[in-house]
Parts: sequence; C-alpha cells; structure tokens
Amino acid sequence: MTILDRLFLLLTGLIALYLIGHFWKKQQDNPCTCNVYYIISFLVLLISGVLLLFGGWGLLGNDLVAVVASLIPFSLATGLIYRFYRKSGTWYLLLMLVGLVLIALARFGDMASLNKVVYPLFHAIAGITIVLVPIIQVAKKTVKESFIWVAIGGIAISLGGMALAFLKAGKQFLFFSQNVVMTILAPLLFLVALFFAIGFVKGD
Repeated sequence: MTILDRLFLLLTGLIALYLIGHFWKKQQDNPCTCNVYYIISFLVLLISGVLLLFGGWGLLGNDLVAVVASLIPFSLATGLIYRFYRKSGTWYLLLMLVGLVLIALARFGDMASLNKVVYPLFHAIAGITIVLVPIIQVAKKTVKESFIWVAIGGIAISLGGMALAFLKAGKQFLFFSQNVVMTILAPLLFLVALFFAIGFVKGD
C-alpha cells in the first residue's frame, strides 16, 4: 500500500466520520429509522478504512472483513428503503439479513459454490437499490437534484465490489485486473464517500 493510498483512506475515514455526525444530528432533530442504518453504514466504512490503513490490502482476503464490509451497502440500501418506502422497510431489512447470514455461512463454512451465488446476488440487490431509489426520487422531485450523487456513489461502489468479487473467484471483471483494482481501490473509496456526502448533505 502506497502513501497515496493511505492518504485516500484517511480522507475516506474523515468523510465517513463527518457523515456519522451529520446523520446523528438529523436523528436528534427529526427521528427516522433511516438515519440509524445510514450511521451503521458509514461507521462500518470508517472502521474498514482504519483497518485497511493499518493492516494493508491483505485484509481484503479475510472472511470476517468481507462479511462485515457487506454491511456498508446493505445498511445504506435499507436506510434508503426506510426513508422513501417505509412500509417496505421491515421486509427489505429481513432480505438483507438473510443475505448477510448466507454470505457468512458461505465464507466461514468454506462453501465456495454458495459464495459465488449469494455474494454477488445480494450485493447486486443492494447496489441496484442504492442506484435506483435516488434516481426515482429525484425524478419525482421529492428531493433536490443533488441527491443524484447518491446514485453515482452507488454505481462506483458496485463496480468496485463486483471487481473484488470476481478477483476473489479467480476471474477478471471487465478491465479490472488485480493490479488495476489495487491501484484504484483507495481513490475509489474516497470518491464513493465524497459522492455520498454531496448527495445526502446537499440533496436530502
């Protein structure tokens, strides 16, 4: 890991910390279950960034890290559903919990075949949610146009997640070779955090 990688991870952590404070304040002023899931998502991002900062990229191969990191898109997607489709919130939460349990079973149970199915499947569901919900809400004018940055952040994190999943399976996703992924991962995480910050702070 280069010094530049560490700088990007540090900046990512600072943005995540800022967003945690932002949603904590929103929860005090205007309680919403969505804020709780947003906080969980960015808290995990903060912790993951700190672990990578001190432990290096080798931690990406750790099963526990992979399972816990799934909370980032899963919690964020659940927060969006609770925010805009509250009646469906409980069902969506249950779906994400099922996905998390199956991913944990596949990882810790050394079930490679199951992992190849459940990991990309549930990450795709969460990713699609993070991308589509903001686009729909911007189109309906229930939020400001800046909220579209949440969708852009969702696209970026989905591409990174798929690239990592393919590498873990021993395959290459598009032009994302292992060297390319390791080179762009830290700045990509920074951009994802930045896009989310712009979207949630300026748009919602």
